[in-house]
Amino acid sequence: MPTLGVNIDHVATIRQARRTVEPDPVAAAVLAELAGADGITVHLREDRRHIQDRDVQILRQTVRTHLNLEMAATDEMVAIALDLKPNYVTLVPEKRQEVTTEGGLDVVGQRSHLADVVQTLQVAHIPVSLFIDPDTPQIEAAAQVQAQFIELHTGTYAEAKQERQQTQALEVLKQGCERAIALGLRVNAGHGLTYWNTYPVACLKGMEELNIGHAIISRSVLVGIERAVREMKAVIAGSV
Repeated sequence: MPTLGVNIDHVATIRQARRTVEPDPVAAAVLAELAGADGITVHLREDRRHIQDRDVQILRQTVRTHLNLEMAATDEMVAIALDLKPNYVTLVPEKRQEVTTEGGLDVVGQRSHLADVVQTLQVAHIPVSLFIDPDTPQIEAAAQVQAQFIELHTGTYAEAKQERQQTQALEVLKQGCERAIALGLRVNAGHGLTYWNTYPVACLKGMEELNIGHAIISRSVLVGIERAVREMKAVIAGSV
């Protein structure tokens, strides 16, 4: 079964709604780890809409599992990553007007640039993951730029309205996972996963980690983050 990376961005979203000091994403990360989270994920956006530079600096000092820094492949973010040295970086597409990340990176169209970014980070001993759609050309391009990981975008699967559509989307994820592993890539997944749709993705052979944020933070508002994390761990293990 894959491990669970808990994305705590939306703890910071609540804080930034009032431009105050609480809730503290660092405290949320501590509680998530105590509840069994295997990693902490944060997205430092160009517009700093939720996670702030200070957050990632403190998280780097306090996270005891591993810190996954999601970021755009820009010079500013590369410089921050080289200084911060997270346990690994996930490169994601980023648009100012989007509410959340809407799809995977176009590795095919940015092959040269992404190859340079991947090399810069991995030479500094920061493994790189590319957040991509489960499309064969994108997976093959990810291998060509020598990323160590990919994170398969599960949005199409998670947003499917009918069982047939969901089954088809899961098969695409399965085939993408198999192709990536055949190319020597390690595979994570995330986006839109909930307590009701995560288990089938967790069962995909070779899946290493699921990065889940919104569902866990939403549930934590009602039951607390420790219980929310424990329940998601149980979902992944198939024990609920």
